[in-house]
Order: sequence, then C-alpha cells, then structure tokens
Amino acid sequence: MKKKFVYVLAALLALSLGIGRILFPQVVVPVPAKASEEKQLSVYASFYPLFDFSTKIAGDKATVVNLVPVGMEPHEWEPTAADIIGLENADIFIYNGAGLEHWVSDVLASLQNQELIVVEASEGLDLMEGYPHEEDHEDDEDHDHGDFDPHVWLNPLSAKQEAEKIKNALSLTDPANQSYYEENYTEIAAEFDLLDQEYRETLNGVPNKDFIVSHESFGYLAAAYGLNQIGIEGLVPDSEPDPARMAEIIDLAKEKNIRTIFFEELVSPKVVETIAKAVGAETDVLNPLEGLSEEELAAGQDYFSVMRKNLEALRKALQ
Repeated sequence: MKKKFVYVLAALLALSLGIGRILFPQVVVPVPAKASEEKQLSVYASFYPLFDFSTKIAGDKATVVNLVPVGMEPHEWEPTAADIIGLENADIFIYNGAGLEHWVSDVLASLQNQELIVVEASEGLDLMEGYPHEEDHEDDEDHDHGDFDPHVWLNPLSAKQEAEKIKNALSLTDPANQSYYEENYTEIAAEFDLLDQEYRETLNGVPNKDFIVSHESFGYLAAAYGLNQIGIEGLVPDSEPDPARMAEIIDLAKEKNIRTIFFEELVSPKVVETIAKAVGAETDVLNPLEGLSEEELAAGQDYFSVMRKNLEALRKALQ
C-alpha cells in the first residue's frame, strides 16, 4: 500500500502544478518535432545500463537521469514522489522491462504527461523464462518480477538492440538531430560488435564451461557463449539459499572442480564466501551491471569496461 500512496501522491502533486494529461501505460505517443532552440531533451532511464547507453547516444543533446541511485541494485528499488514528478516533465522514459522494474505499470498509470515517449528496451527480444525460485515469494506482491529473466543487456548483441531502441526514441522526439543520434549509435553499435567478438574468441577455447554465481543474472551471456551458469539463488539477488541448496552447490562445485565462486559488488558476499571456504575455492566479482559503485564511476568505468573485466574474470576462472 505504501508504494501505491507514493504514486497517487505524486500524481496529485503533478495535477496541482498543472502538468500534462493522462498517459496510458506502456504506450508510445509520437510528439511534434521540437524546435532546435528549445532546451535539451529530458531523458529518464530506469537503471545504469540504459542510462549509459542513453548518455552515449544522446551526447550533448539531452540531460539523462539515472533513476536508481549509485550503489543500489534495481530489483527492489522504487521511485520516490520526486522521481515521479521528474517523469511528468520528461520527454523520454526508458526502462528494461521483462519484469525487472516491477513499479513501472503503476507509475505510468499515475502520470499525466501524455507526451512522454515510453521505451521498453527489451520488447521484441528473445527472452528466457526465469525466476525459478518464485515459490519463495509466492504470497508476496512486492516480489512479483514476472516470468522472464530480465538481464538481456549482459549479451552484448541484445544490449545493442536495446541501444537501437533508445536511438529511435531520440530521433522520433528530436528529428532535427536525427543524424547526430544515428552517428553516435553507429559508434556504440561497433563497440557492441567488438565486445561480442572478444567474448567469442576468448571463451571459445576455455576447457571448463561451468561457473557458479551468487544469483542467476548471466543466463543470456552464458547462452550466447556456450557456458553453463549455476546460480546459488535465483534472479532476486538479496534472497538467501536454504541449507539444502548450500549443500547442493558445494557438492556441485567439488564435482565439477570449480575453483572460483562469483559474487557481485552490490550484494553481500557472505553466502559466496561460506561456500568458497567449504570448497576450498577463491571468490571473485562478476558484475551484472545493475549499477556501478561511486568508485567505479569516479574511475571512468562504463558498460564496456566492466564487461571486459567480467570477460577476464571468466577467462581466469574457466582455465
């Protein structure tokens, strides 16, 4: 009920400010071309990868906002009233879909901004069925993430398709700068292709194909490059396995001679460390790019640099 109250409160505040009109959920509404002298586009992205892609493609033609704060993972995050009011004034809203942002339908239904361009970046992609541990939350509405694995951006070629949708939305909203967005997209598309090539060449010859991760974020990456992901838990990163699952993972690690157990920076490594100790294995980071830390951002890290770190970590672990 709390989140419903936030959405209703934000809608009432927006109405009091005289903002916009009703937008039907998940509908893309074309708008007239914007005059070149108008202010920069306002683009809201639901979490880090979409923010990164949007920033690279929009360049200096837009202000891009990452809704999920630095250091937080997006699965359980919800927008504040201030975030929703920001969306009332935005030109474009980009979200992943596939159940990742469980709050989107309610928020879009509460908005009065009829001119908002809404982009579901994973729409049309070949989605994997996911959330095999749904039974853990079957009575909890707040954990309804949908029926699919949302982590499509971890396959570089799927990320490229998501970036293309962002480019198309920018061009639709601001056709005067279409060639600018096309040029920037062409550059980032080449980066995705190069990254895909690096993954294929590096992982094609590794002797081992199995890797253990704290939660099942890497299904699309594993499928793309012939690997086998073993998740300690399902797709919800802050859940914890029961003793039976812990014992099962320990036995699998010993059976498959897995010497590295992966965790991610935005979630406690306690469970991974416990399993690694029982197995006599090392631990390392495999980043699902759901968000970067302040240190990573300060160091100039981005989607491509982190994906290359992931590649090196996998190469070492699978030797």
